[in-house]
Amino acid sequence: MWKKAGYSSLAIVLFLTLLSGCGSSGSGSNGSFKSADPITVKIGLLKNVTHAPAFVAIKKGYLQDRLGANVKIEVKGFNNGSDFSTAMATGQIDIGYVGPSPVINQYVRSKNIKILSGANNGGAVLVARKGSGVTSVKDLAGKLIAIPTKGSTNEISLRLLLQEQGLKVTTDKNGAQLIAMAPADTLTAMKQGQIDAVLLPEPWGTQIANEGIGDIIVEWDQIPPNRGNYPLTIIVSNDDFLKNYRNLAKSVLLANEDAIKFIKDSPDDTYSLVSDELKELTGKGLDVELIKATLSHLSLTTNIDQDALETMAQVAVDAGYVKGVGADGLDLAGLYDLSLLKETQEGK
Repeated sequence: MWKKAGYSSLAIVLFLTLLSGCGSSGSGSNGSFKSADPITVKIGLLKNVTHAPAFVAIKKGYLQDRLGANVKIEVKGFNNGSDFSTAMATGQIDIGYVGPSPVINQYVRSKNIKILSGANNGGAVLVARKGSGVTSVKDLAGKLIAIPTKGSTNEISLRLLLQEQGLKVTTDKNGAQLIAMAPADTLTAMKQGQIDAVLLPEPWGTQIANEGIGDIIVEWDQIPPNRGNYPLTIIVSNDDFLKNYRNLAKSVLLANEDAIKFIKDSPDDTYSLVSDELKELTGKGLDVELIKATLSHLSLTTNIDQDALETMAQVAVDAGYVKGVGADGLDLAGLYDLSLLKETQEGK
């Protein structure tokens, strides 16, 4: 009797131990988070108003509400998509908002990043310096044009604009010359006549125009591809986070939807939220009128236009930013995981 009871007790202990082990695991059979232990989610974003859904999701508490009280949120701001993508690939951030071109470049190198959802289509403009002699895209031949970073989504759009007019990017006066420059520095560079034009996300273009330094010569809804209707801000995740905490990734997508709805329904209440988040990220807020102008130049959407991304990817290949592409071309099939987006859009 004693032996049987002992074996039974041992079996119960082992069974409870197994249950305890399952409960402390980071993921269940479908990759959803199961642990009651606190977890930190590291969210990255760019310090641009074109990332307004991210700002609102943070400031309105949508992210915290969707992720739950057991989740600590750490927000890290980046000046450009290249730094963001490197941080994503090396595990410094788990999920976040960024432009697509740096993500495509990173995917080809590391294969450990996924596009999950859209956030915003369009919101960049082409601005020419007053006195530069540039009044149209054709006039960019022989001119120096700034872009935020090499290989950025804005550079890809600029290259498409130039292609439409039969112009090439060169290192001499025979074509358009490019220089990478932080958007905030372009105002000073234009004032001093160091650059002739710039393609950059809002609100920088509107600010340059408002200060009388330059003129917008290609509006946001004429920027290629698709006349402004191309993914400029998307949500991406590294593979490990998506695998281990799939339902938390879904919660971020739901918070993104909450934020987009709020911006569309309550634009006047959005301006201060965006300015406050920018102040936390950069130490300085932004004029309400500039934020208002920027939001009017955005097409907020969770949808992802894969055809537009394919077009942009090919431009990046042709420009030499994407290496090791074989004769069959660039295969981006593994870059997407839109299953969570489908679930949120279907209310599941």
